[in-house]
Amino acid sequence: MSTFKGKLHETVVKFPNTDIWMDSCGENELNYALERGCVGATSNPAIVGSVVKGELAIWERRIKEMAAERKDMTEEDVAWGLIYEIGALRSKKLLPIFNESRGMKGRLSIQTNPKYYRDTEKMLQQADIINSLGPNMQVKMPASEAGVKAMEEATFKGISINATVSFTVAQAVAVAEAVERGLKRRAAEGLSTETMSPVCTIMIGRTDDWMKKYTDDQDIIVDPECLEWSGIAVMKEAYRIFKERGYRTRLLSAACRNHHHWSQLIGGDLSMTIPFNWHKKLNSCGVEVSNRIGEPVRNEYMRELGKISEFEKSFKEDGMKPSEFEKYGGFRTTVSGFIGGYDELLKLVRGYMI
Repeated sequence: MSTFKGKLHETVVKFPNTDIWMDSCGENELNYALERGCVGATSNPAIVGSVVKGELAIWERRIKEMAAERKDMTEEDVAWGLIYEIGALRSKKLLPIFNESRGMKGRLSIQTNPKYYRDTEKMLQQADIINSLGPNMQVKMPASEAGVKAMEEATFKGISINATVSFTVAQAVAVAEAVERGLKRRAAEGLSTETMSPVCTIMIGRTDDWMKKYTDDQDIIVDPECLEWSGIAVMKEAYRIFKERGYRTRLLSAACRNHHHWSQLIGGDLSMTIPFNWHKKLNSCGVEVSNRIGEPVRNEYMRELGKISEFEKSFKEDGMKPSEFEKYGGFRTTVSGFIGGYDELLKLVRGYMI
């Protein structure tokens, strides 16, 4: 009988630098993951909406209570009260890990309002609120031009950030450079940076999604298998650059679509945030747990991907300028989806308020 509680547990035992996170703040999901070596969690308004629907016995009452506390409460006030309360509550499950690692692990990421992706000041104002919810908060902001500016300022203020809506090497490098500037400014003021743990997400599954959509829209024929490797290629290139330059920001993979999005990153000094359904799939799969972070993407796949101009934007460090980040197809699709998920949460709250 195996001594491991699934493949993800085996991953973190054999490769302690490869962290597994839960892409949810639901109680059952977190309990499941923590039993198997999970050391972090991510959320956003859409995830919170799913958690509320799955835990209505708890949160239906709280929505009604919040709405009744003040007559001038809007549905947005109640929704953010809910997001903050759930985040603060569920972050406590990770506190033992946070304390043991002195802030390097055990954080819960909470995302700023996805509608603020063009407004640095609004993101920073909300980052302060999120950061105050508990000692192990991590503030998610989009890797737009405005978001990158907000990340530098938030880092200077001592806030650990998590860049989201990020799919490309250019975005990841811009985030890492902004964090470095923030950390250096903070150190120059004599302020501590020792327990800060910034991360930059690359939503590798959504990079794949965008390559598939782009080639379909443009009638570009490539080996379809190569499209399953575009996000991995981007992640491995960003990882190479991060390690070469010694950035203090760690990479975090997200948007799992196939086992490569886990198995090809094993052994890396990085984190993977994985949805609950994929936790279960991967834990019961037959893929061998072995170090693959240094394995390059096959040359034939890279040649095929090189035919796609959008892949060049994604893979090359100079593929885009910050002013172009929010024009990238994956960014537009994802931020629209995040705003739609936020609107769904507002609709759920509205149903109890009216």
